[in-house]
Parts: sequence; C-alpha cells; structure tokens
Amino acid sequence: MFIVLRNSWPLFLGMLLLMLGNGLQGTLLGIRGAIEGFSPNTMAWVMSGYFIGFLGGSRMAPEMIRRVGHVRVFAALASLVSAALILYAAIPNVIVWMLLRILIGFCFSGVYVVAESWLNDSATNETRGQTLSLYIIVQMMGIVAAQGVLNFGDPAGYTLFIISSVLVSVSFAPILLSISPAPLFQTTKPMSFKRLYKASPTAVVGIFLLGTIFSALFGMTSVFGTEKGLDVSSITILVAMIYIGGMICQYPIGWASDRMDRRLLIIYLTVFGTIIMAGAPFFANNLYSLMLILFVVGGVSNPLYSLYLAYMNDYLEPDDMAAASGGLIFISGLGAIGGPFVVGWMMTNYGADSFFIFLAVILGLSAAWTIFRSTIREAPDVADTYTYAHVSPGTSVVAVELAAEVAIDMAEEEA
Repeated sequence: MFIVLRNSWPLFLGMLLLMLGNGLQGTLLGIRGAIEGFSPNTMAWVMSGYFIGFLGGSRMAPEMIRRVGHVRVFAALASLVSAALILYAAIPNVIVWMLLRILIGFCFSGVYVVAESWLNDSATNETRGQTLSLYIIVQMMGIVAAQGVLNFGDPAGYTLFIISSVLVSVSFAPILLSISPAPLFQTTKPMSFKRLYKASPTAVVGIFLLGTIFSALFGMTSVFGTEKGLDVSSITILVAMIYIGGMICQYPIGWASDRMDRRLLIIYLTVFGTIIMAGAPFFANNLYSLMLILFVVGGVSNPLYSLYLAYMNDYLEPDDMAAASGGLIFISGLGAIGGPFVVGWMMTNYGADSFFIFLAVILGLSAAWTIFRSTIREAPDVADTYTYAHVSPGTSVVAVELAAEVAIDMAEEEA
C-alpha cells in the first residue's frame, strides 16, 4: 500500500481535500437551516437536491469527458462547487439552496468520475485492490475530519462556508499539477433494469432501499441533531460516528461475506439493524447512546452496499459486472432522492425520533424481502462466489467497476 500511496499521493491528497469540503458542507447546511428557521420538511427538499444532481451527473459526466477531456471537466466542475459553497451563506433561501445542492451534487458526481478514472488508470493488476482500499479510506477520513473542522467556526456566519470553498479550490492543485497524463476514458453502458432484476431481485430491491438509508444518513443526520436541540460539537460527533462505524465494520463483514451465504449475512445485518433502530427512540436522549446507535447504523449500512454488489456479481459473468454496476448505482440514486423527503415529513409531523423509525422500517423491509427471496431461490455455493470488495455508497460507477475487477482478479488468483 505504501507503493500505491507513493505513486498516487497527489490524487489521494486532492480527494482528501475534496471530501473535507463535501463533508463539511453537508453537516453545516443542516445546522444552518435550523438557524434560519427552516423546518425538517423544508430542509428535506434542500438535502434531496444533492442526490438529484448526483444522479444526473452520473449520466452526463461521461459524455462531457468524451467531448472536452478529464482536465477541463474536473477544473470546471470543481470551480462551480467552490462558487456554490459561498452562495449558501450569501443567499439563505430554500429554493436557492436546493438549486445549489443540485448543482453541487451534479458537479461532485462528475469530479468523482474524473478522479476515479485517474485512480483506475494508475493501478496495476497487482495494486488494484490496495488502490481501491486506500481510496475508500481517504474518502471516509475526509468526511470524518470535516466534522472536526466544523467546530472551528460559527455556523451562523460566513467563515465555515468560506473554509469549505477554499478546501475544494485547493484540492485542484495536487491533482491538476500531477505529472500523470489524463487516461483514455471508457465506460460501459449500464445493464437494463429488467436484466438486473432477473439476475438478482434481492440485490436490486436491496440497493434501492439502501439508497434511501444512505441519503437519510448523509443528508438529514445534522437536521435530526438540531431538532433534538444538540449543540454543534455533539452533532458533528454523531455524523462522524456513522462513518467510523462504516470503516470499522467493513472489514469483518467483508471477511464473513467470503466465507458464508451472503444472503444469510444480509438477513443477519438488516434484522440486527432493525431491532437497534426500533429501540433507538427509547435511548435517544443521551449523547453516548446516540453515538452508539449511529455507529451501529453506519456499521450496518455501509458494508451492505458492498455486500449487495458482491451478491449481484455472484450471478453474473465477469464481462457483465461492469454494466451491472452502472445500473445498480442508478437504482441506488433513485432511492436516495426519496429518503430525505420521507424523513423530513416524519420529523416535522412526528418528532425528531421518527428518524430512527424510518431507518427501522427500511431495514425491516430489506430483511423481509431477502427472507422472502431465500424461500424461492437457492444461494450459490460459497466456493463459486466472487470476493467481496469494499466500495463506498458515495463513489461513482468507475470505482464500482474497479471493485468488480478486483473481485475477478482475486477469484482468478484463488482458482
């Protein structure tokens, strides 16, 4: 992994700064919305904008790259993100904020495609797995560190928005000044929903439901914290716990995934998550209890994303994995758009703790669907499955395709 870091450190540094900026603005906006007097239902519209833009960007970014190239697309989109972050504080209006979130989601989607293309191009067959792991670690570290940065300024002022904008702007330098040439861009056309569902109904429905969970956690946790009356420091700790849980639990769950029926592991995780989230409202008035609860939901939901992708791959030929990954990301994006709307409506009408009820219901539906499917179809033999590869829900199709290549490489090595 040291060799990977030595060869690609400008890219990793740039992505760390980008994730610092992105993680900062996501939490900051939820807190600032409460200061401006916006209800959770109103903030749901704002937060959903990111996922609307991200979904659109995932479709349009490849064509933009083909037309003008990686460098121009990266510079243009990152510049728009930097400008949009300043406008949040200048124009505290719900409609403007939603439009800015759509723009930022669109731009970050394209930025991820470009950065991950460079990452993929720099990886060899021997370093592909280490490159992907290090990239995901850098992403998680950036978001967690951003929560600490939030404590160095006043959310009611301009300073934190300026810091977020500066972090994104500075991230250009190590990436664009890198001596690595821009790679040739190639993407696979996504597989149709019909073919995806036929290959694995469990993965398709599960990844859609997981998209709603991811958007609720990423977009509405800070809103939940403000509704509970928590201070900025406490809210940032809770957001950080989601990603810390994901980092810590990813590897033991991945280890188990390669040694047992993945469908059974999905059932265990979703049932466990359902029980914890259903009981969460009874313990939600203590910060330490909330920290543990959000650690659990992060530790369950983040690995589930990679688990569903791996389970889909178990029913595909290697040549179809890249196409399937693009389709699954789009399905996850569709689910993500609706998550903040439902959570915002529930918190407005039934109180802040309904945030956990939403998570319990979605995890329960995921468990019920997987249990139902297990009565209809036999699981593949563990010896015939592909290796689990760690992927973050916030990555683009390029990283997911890279994960599929890692799974294929490792399966070939084992064979």
